[in-house]
Amino acid sequence: MRQTDVLIVGAGPTGLALGIDLARRGVDALVVERGETLAPGSRGKGLQPRTMEVYEDLGVLDEILAAGGPYPVGMIWQDGRQAGEHRMFDPAEDGEEGSRFTGPWMVPQWRNQEILRARLEELGAGVTFGREVVRLEQDPNGVTAHFASGEPVRARYAVAADGGRSAVRRSLGIGMTGETVDPDPLLVADVRITGLERAWWHVFPPGGEGAGFLALCPLAGTEDFQLVARFPDGTDIDLSPDGIRKVVADRTHLAPEDVTEVRWSSNFRPRAALADRFREGRIFLAGDAAHVHSPAGGQGLNTSVQDAYNLGWKLGAVLSGRAPAALLDTYEEERRPIAANVLGLSTAIHRDEARRGAGTRQLGLNYRDSSLSDETRTAPGALRAGDRVPDMTVNGVRLFDLLRGPEWTLLKLEEGVFLVRPDGYVGWAGETEEGVEGYRARVGA
Repeated sequence: MRQTDVLIVGAGPTGLALGIDLARRGVDALVVERGETLAPGSRGKGLQPRTMEVYEDLGVLDEILAAGGPYPVGMIWQDGRQAGEHRMFDPAEDGEEGSRFTGPWMVPQWRNQEILRARLEELGAGVTFGREVVRLEQDPNGVTAHFASGEPVRARYAVAADGGRSAVRRSLGIGMTGETVDPDPLLVADVRITGLERAWWHVFPPGGEGAGFLALCPLAGTEDFQLVARFPDGTDIDLSPDGIRKVVADRTHLAPEDVTEVRWSSNFRPRAALADRFREGRIFLAGDAAHVHSPAGGQGLNTSVQDAYNLGWKLGAVLSGRAPAALLDTYEEERRPIAANVLGLSTAIHRDEARRGAGTRQLGLNYRDSSLSDETRTAPGALRAGDRVPDMTVNGVRLFDLLRGPEWTLLKLEEGVFLVRPDGYVGWAGETEEGVEGYRARVGA
């Protein structure tokens, strides 16, 4: 039986990011995927500024920047004519939120996954494909995973990163509370099209005779467009190339033959759901296995990657013996409220009740209410325990250069002393260093 420290079920962005974070800490982590390849399709294509910062720390930012591009402005079409522009995201000013990133960066999910996998392999780990988990058993010392084929695996901890229909979550009996955001199903597909400029995100509002909304977004770094189309509730969506060509021809000024290739297609009904808990003993839920979002606002993938970024350093600290096992209790404490908050935002955006503004960039999310956040100053400044450290330069030194890597960092700034967690959030803040050693001992810093 193979032995490993952490078994990660699912090789999407969540599982791959967690694998990277653990591998760079010297943790033996095994990523298994039920499919024979990484999942195809553009799916979640938007990387928010906070996730870009995380990717810089994980060592994939240069590849992500080279693979993608900014979102184009929307072009509204009416009766075959361009009727006006529409900005999908409220822009931020340079440095507005203490970040070098001011808006989402577009990278198709399939390409995002390829980059993460390459980084994982660079660190000496990888993905084992064709390994479908059918049962997990746990005891006080670890978890045994049984697969549809192949020998079982024994791990000290396991993480379910196997998506919204998570087999692991269901096997644990963990329910999800949520709602259907929109009863109307959506078609999403990656297509090749002639006759459309790639400078615009082309939007075709609902037309006559029941024709619904359709949008064609050029996927940065590729020759593809992502097609999204809404259908009335109860529609049996035709995912065949001919069916997709017909939808495009019915709802736009394009002809069926202008869709030269259909590379991937899927359909779904937007919903929002939150797992009742994020942990069962030695098994954790992360990403879509823990929370399912409407795609509006580009929040699901980003929240998922940040789950991994929160859990990785905690697993590493406990497995190394530096921190008590109780540190792992703070994963659900910190991430479940964040997921609930973001779910509310993405649902509101889907229903046109909120804009794609500062909240979607995820730079302001914090852990101020966490038991790990210890603010000891009588008069805290703008940067407080639980806050993300901004990307700023002090005395000619970029703070993110000091924070990069898997360790804690002690910062002495004009407004106080800060012990920064490996995920870039302030754990302890004081006027002087007095008291910091006691905090270090408590959390294994």
